[in-house]
Amino acid sequence: MAKEMEQPEERAQLLSELKETVGALTCGPLSEIEIPESLRDNLALFQRLERRVLMEYDPQICELFDVLLRHAIHANEGNPGAAAASEETDEQGVPLATNDSNSAFRAAVELVDELPLQTLETLVRAFTSFFHLANLCEENYRVETLHDRERLVSIEADVDPSNELTIAFKQLIDEVGVDDATDLLNKLEFHPVFTAHPTEARRRAVEGKIRRIGKLLSERPHLGGLDLAENERHMLQEIDALVRTSPVAIKKPTPVEEADTVIDIFDHTLFDIVPRIYRRFDDWVLGEGAGIVPPVCPAFFHPGSWIGSDRDGNPNVTAKVSREVAAKFYKHMVATLADKCRRVGRNLTLEAGYAAPSDELLNLWNHQVEMSEIITSRARDISASEPHRAVMLVMADRLDGTVARDADVMYASAEDFLADLRVVQRSLAAAGAERAAYGPVQTLIWQTESFGFHMVEMEFRQHSLVHTRALEDIREHGIHGDLQPMTREVLDTFRAIGSIQKRYAVKMAHRYIISFTKSAQHVADVYELANLAFAHASDVPQLDVIPLFEQLEDLEHCVDVLNDMLELPAVQARLAQTGRKMEVMLGYSDSAKDAGPTTATLALHYAQKRIAVWADEHDIDLVLMHGRGGAVGRGGGPANRAVLAQPAGSVRCFFKVTEQGEVIFARYGNPVLAQRHVEGVAAATLLNSAPSVERANTEMTEKYLAMADELDRVSHERYLDLLHMPDFTPWFSTVTPLTEVGLLPIGSRPAKRGLGAKSLDDLRTIPWVFSWSQARINLAAWYGLGSACEAFGDLETLRRAYREWPLFSTFIDNVEMSIAKTDGRLAKMYLALGDRADLAHTVYDEMQLTRRWVLAIVGDEWPLEHRRVLGRAVRVRDPYVDVLSLAQVRALRIVRDEGRDLSEEAKAKYLSLILATVTGVSAGLQNTG
Repeated sequence: MAKEMEQPEERAQLLSELKETVGALTCGPLSEIEIPESLRDNLALFQRLERRVLMEYDPQICELFDVLLRHAIHANEGNPGAAAASEETDEQGVPLATNDSNSAFRAAVELVDELPLQTLETLVRAFTSFFHLANLCEENYRVETLHDRERLVSIEADVDPSNELTIAFKQLIDEVGVDDATDLLNKLEFHPVFTAHPTEARRRAVEGKIRRIGKLLSERPHLGGLDLAENERHMLQEIDALVRTSPVAIKKPTPVEEADTVIDIFDHTLFDIVPRIYRRFDDWVLGEGAGIVPPVCPAFFHPGSWIGSDRDGNPNVTAKVSREVAAKFYKHMVATLADKCRRVGRNLTLEAGYAAPSDELLNLWNHQVEMSEIITSRARDISASEPHRAVMLVMADRLDGTVARDADVMYASAEDFLADLRVVQRSLAAAGAERAAYGPVQTLIWQTESFGFHMVEMEFRQHSLVHTRALEDIREHGIHGDLQPMTREVLDTFRAIGSIQKRYAVKMAHRYIISFTKSAQHVADVYELANLAFAHASDVPQLDVIPLFEQLEDLEHCVDVLNDMLELPAVQARLAQTGRKMEVMLGYSDSAKDAGPTTATLALHYAQKRIAVWADEHDIDLVLMHGRGGAVGRGGGPANRAVLAQPAGSVRCFFKVTEQGEVIFARYGNPVLAQRHVEGVAAATLLNSAPSVERANTEMTEKYLAMADELDRVSHERYLDLLHMPDFTPWFSTVTPLTEVGLLPIGSRPAKRGLGAKSLDDLRTIPWVFSWSQARINLAAWYGLGSACEAFGDLETLRRAYREWPLFSTFIDNVEMSIAKTDGRLAKMYLALGDRADLAHTVYDEMQLTRRWVLAIVGDEWPLEHRRVLGRAVRVRDPYVDVLSLAQVRALRIVRDEGRDLSEEAKAKYLSLILATVTGVSAGLQNTG
């Protein structure tokens, strides 16, 4: 067991030596790495403030923070993350000190092992808080860069270089002409689906502090004197609270509480930035006519959600919960529209003599009077000679009545509200008040078109086996018999969908996804259960039943299942209702976990190609939904590049993708970055239909087919060999914090499927990916690729494919990003926890081999060298992350080696330390699951 530091004089001498280097540590590792000046300055600012907070808390903690950081910095000098495979290590996997770098690394290990647990946990909080601050610095730099680019744009330019959507549209016009480009634009839809998958390791209380510090940081360039001093005082206050706040939430959130994630993002960014995106596009296309003529940009952003409706393996999501979440979304959305409508209405102070109301508007007013004398008399008193204002104020009151379910005045649907808005708009435009018509009123129209009354379109998901068992139960006992609780819950789910559709809107809940779809029968099961749930056929809800193909075998046979689906009467009937529109979902997580990252990437690509061809042959208006995660091992990476790498015919101007965990906050938490992300994905979705992009994806796939087949074969064999090694699963759970990750209160869904988890097959992909990233190995993102490249052997062909084939280029860049966040020495320490030298060598050797090949293909000396900001930002973070990893591996080693002999109190302390390091490493690495 780690011992206390018993000699105070030894510690005093050590800290005395440290004081000589404290000045240099103010900039830490920043001085040797070329990063943009503003980013460097902000990082130095936060490091100074962090040290001041620590000094106030406990000078000794601050000094220990400095010495650990100094050791970690020296340990990272040279080629980052690359430990030679031939290095000798001790029994704990720590490299023997054969050079200055390893000597510093060993010094850090020894100090971490000597510190008392309470002291170490305090230091972990300090380093974790700094990661949150570093993330803010990078976010702030990205925002500044975007603003700088915007300032350089000339309004006379043919295209807005800071707006990817305008660039994409201009390219389409050049390639297919204005008419065809406009037709494609009008089909455009970006449909992100927010999920509650638990990979966001930081608690909401911490997020609030981060948001406030971020606001203070953005204000600093505009302040001076006492205002600047007050800004810094407030920053210190928030940083002090951040260090003293437990990074681990007190309890797991309920599914209803998880809905606040979407509402929070909606309030802070989406509601306002989405119409701004549309307006920016119009500003370029229409020029001086923007805002005074009908808009060009369609409302293409339509979010969805699995929160409160994804019940696959989550017993906490019930029919009752789904109803509660639907009500929560609906009420918040309509109340937000009411507030916006009232604000727009109050500003429509146009007198009738200067903006005469149309007959249509007067008819609307008369209808409102007949509906409610009370609310119209109130509006008349406020706006006697301002008819447009009066009508809008009544509309706002009607929205309040909609929230309250007042049958006399409530709107039956968002379409009815939109119809009234368009009456107001047409009247204003006819009266010559075009700026009001196509300015604030159009903004409200766009918001309503994008979000409706529902805010997000809820999607229900359940495992195919649950449906099979429910039908077996019903056939044995009868629909009114003594059914199993799960069967009753399945039936109640369909009743909840019916209730949501009737109460709110069909659009709010009409998608039903089947996990592990293996046959058309699984689709037929859902339609049968939906009919059994209701006594009257007229009550059965409208359903789009979506097959989810996620395992390798399912991806390979997906077209056979789709062919059989077309024979189902229920499917044919639904296709007739939707204009032959059909959704198919592809799972990136399970395919990667089961078959390895290289094989999964290629299998998904080929499956999309086959499905696209199948859709054309059967006149299907196809929508492919991509079940991606944040980490590369779950299909993560830049979304716009992923879209541009999709096979021809698989996107069709409609991109639908899951967004979860830390990805939601990273992509949508900041208004400027959210705007940039949405514009980028929409641009790629539009541009995927350009002939040049389709041609490149098709021709390069064919050109490099033989290379891909060889990489696929060897990487798949290598990956399966690892998984099939004796006792791999218990070894994996020993060398990573798998068990501890499952204890984190970061989501309502369990880490294992409720159908029984007895092996790696039953383990969810998120903890699989999450655990490997915590161990600084990231195996899920790259394993098998190095051996595949070695077997292929033709570096020039691999380099050429990297330059020419979008899919391969995107894959290799994502792998390089994952490799950048690995560390050879730390990996050895984690692998040594398992007491299996064969498995440890197998994993470590493959990691080093993959690193060498990926760097050779890309042409980098160290990972992400060519990425000017990202690569250097990762290097700046490395020393800080390393300290947390050392603390984590120390705690894991004690728990693994001495767990049975530890008291319950000691176990609890070590667990607390492990969970604290998990949140810290997650913050440092950023994409965890």
